[in-house]
Amino acid sequence: MTEPFLTAENMTGGYGGADILHGCTLTVERGQIAVIVGPNGAGKSTAMKAVFGMLNIHTGAVRLEGEDITALSPQARVAKGMGFVPQVNNIFTSMTVEENLEMGAFLRRDDISGTIEQVYTLFPILRDKRNQAAGELSGGQRQQVAVGRALMTQPKLLMLDEPTAGVSPIVMDELFDRIIEVARTGISILMVEQNARQALEIADRGYVLVQGRNAYTDTGQALLADPEVRRTFLGG
Repeated sequence: MTEPFLTAENMTGGYGGADILHGCTLTVERGQIAVIVGPNGAGKSTAMKAVFGMLNIHTGAVRLEGEDITALSPQARVAKGMGFVPQVNNIFTSMTVEENLEMGAFLRRDDISGTIEQVYTLFPILRDKRNQAAGELSGGQRQQVAVGRALMTQPKLLMLDEPTAGVSPIVMDELFDRIIEVARTGISILMVEQNARQALEIADRGYVLVQGRNAYTDTGQALLADPEVRRTFLGG
């Protein structure tokens, strides 16, 4: 049996002396959308940061394509094929849209024009606004810039921390549609989302975290159909 594309196994750790994650395990297959949901303070974003190497875990391991990357820095993980979009401060507001995309390719030494074209095909509004300062864009358009910039690294795994925070329901649906399109290209997606019901609808795999532990793990559809999950986390 082959190992999942990403395995983050039995992660325990946090910030300073306080553990937030307690034996948390996440896996993502190639081209799969995996979604982490749960109540506020459940450790969702902490789990994402642990996968990306932004905090130390003192038990557990992170493996990408079977390679143990637990000790690698975030920048080294980018070089291995991870892209991360934080919830806030995820664009350069004074730079144009296109300059933001170019900044995303900072590790590359090849021709990036083809990837920029792919981003513009995925997010047509960014082509229209490519010479505009990113700080002048709407919240949803800024998120498209942030995702596009991460795609410029040509990631194998794209991690999104609350990609629909603060956007309208219409923009949320559009962003989710684009995320599905990204996954269809073979890129794996690991996403933290507050809009649990909508996120699970597009998820191949869903993780419900409670107090830094795995409470429920199943397909997105199975979690949506689970009466206990619905009652406790989805409002009935």
